Amino acid sequence: MAEKQLRPLGAQVSHMLKARGVDVIFGIPGVHNQEMYRGIEEAGITHVLARHEQGAGFMADGYARATGKPGVAYVITGPGVCNVMTPMGQAYSDSVPILVISSCLDETAAKRGQLHQMKDQEIAAGTVCDWSETAHTAQAAYGLVDRALAEFSTQRKRSKHIQVPIAQLQGQAAPAGAPSKTQFLQRPSAPAEYAVQIAAALRMAKRPLFVFGGGAGQAQAMYTDVVAKSGAAVFTSYAGRGTVAPTYDLLFGSYLARPDTVDIFAQADLVVAVGTELAEVDIWRDHLGHTCPMIRVDIDPENLAGDSHPESQQILCDAPALFGAVLPLLDGHDETEWQASDIASARARWRAETDAERPGIVPICDALRAVLPTETMIYSDMTQFAYAAKEVWDMPKPGHWHHPYGFGTLGYATPAAIGGAVARRGKPTMAIIGDYGFHYTMQELGVAVELGLSLPIILWDNGKLKEIEDSMVRAQIAPNAVIARNPDFVKLAEAFGANAVAPQSISQMQEAVLGAFQAQGPTLIYLTPSLTA
Repeated sequence: MAEKQLRPLGAQVSHMLKARGVDVIFGIPGVHNQEMYRGIEEAGITHVLARHEQGAGFMADGYARATGKPGVAYVITGPGVCNVMTPMGQAYSDSVPILVISSCLDETAAKRGQLHQMKDQEIAAGTVCDWSETAHTAQAAYGLVDRALAEFSTQRKRSKHIQVPIAQLQGQAAPAGAPSKTQFLQRPSAPAEYAVQIAAALRMAKRPLFVFGGGAGQAQAMYTDVVAKSGAAVFTSYAGRGTVAPTYDLLFGSYLARPDTVDIFAQADLVVAVGTELAEVDIWRDHLGHTCPMIRVDIDPENLAGDSHPESQQILCDAPALFGAVLPLLDGHDETEWQASDIASARARWRAETDAERPGIVPICDALRAVLPTETMIYSDMTQFAYAAKEVWDMPKPGHWHHPYGFGTLGYATPAAIGGAVARRGKPTMAIIGDYGFHYTMQELGVAVELGLSLPIILWDNGKLKEIEDSMVRAQIAPNAVIARNPDFVKLAEAFGANAVAPQSISQMQEAVLGAFQAQGPTLIYLTPSLTA
């Protein structure tokens, strides 16, 4: 019986992943990793064939962000690993659990000129992910997979890379065995006295101010109750939008990076930062501007250890569990000195600034938000449309707008939205991408067609790298290399077999988006700054 269970290790890895809850793998087969494909269908896993390994990685990222489960990608030795490194870097910076499994050469030090050879593939991949390891035995491969899955569930989620030598993938191996008991592993929890301390600090504060990031967790009702009962004002990072209900009247929103928010923080007598790095890409300055005590709650000890903010107390724990314990200790305290009218005035001013900086985009954002179903999940790219939207667009739910925040890669939105749509069949998913970014991964449109995904892809074409042009002008540099010849994007989409429309007005755009959610296959919705009201 044991001999009948023997399979090539490449096949056993797929069976192991299935046993541990993996239902979808994104990737591209090649002669080096083909043994990994032997067991995919046999294990009952769906494979999505990307057109480029970068697309496979972004699809895995989009799938992971939509589900909270690991996104898995299979790639080949050498160029396959190099191509997926950009998505690994993006997932690392944005705390996304993607697991890349690749083949690698059996010997590189004493043999040169091999197909797909790199000097050190393991180290190269390790520069953009949490860790990169080589499995020289079947047990090592199984152990590394279980290690990755356990860390995804208990630590800050980061991309991981496992590579297996070709001879090992081809060699016979016994099954991995029963899944490790990761259900007994938990994220760190804070002692009860921390909840008491936080509640006491909030009750004493006259101007408490919360900052919620993408790591705060999806517990909107609980967090909204916490801030309401403490009378706290709230900022969110771009990734933290929706953590507090958008109807909360002391919500400053995601305008955290506006320069004059320094003055707001200077008024606070307590700052509570939850699940946010307060990184450059969050605040675009070195310091929030507060002089009061700060409480920081985070799952990442590295983030807390590197804290440079004064009067800061760091708490390493699972944030929703901690504030769930804080909530009942806040009863009867909701009066503070924050005024809803002042916050509304500040938001109106910042909104006007956003509209002036990138004219014409804010009204389109408003029109889109007005018609999108509440459950819509949005994937955006590095484009001026998204830069404006991230400030003015309050999300009704957390974890429903995904963007390449930290690494800041172009070409993310289309393949990531495909991954999200694969995960959310029957639920609305949408992509927003700029004309230049679309060039990076436009080939993945063929995947969306192949899968019949009802996916609106809003393509914002301002005919140039406008954000870079504006930056050059501000730096007194004559704009250079910011305009590229674009194809007819509508015809291009149709050539892939996708639907394509070019609305001339905002109302036509609204109709096109709603229609795209019901269409068979993806719909490219081509917009330009000439779109009329």
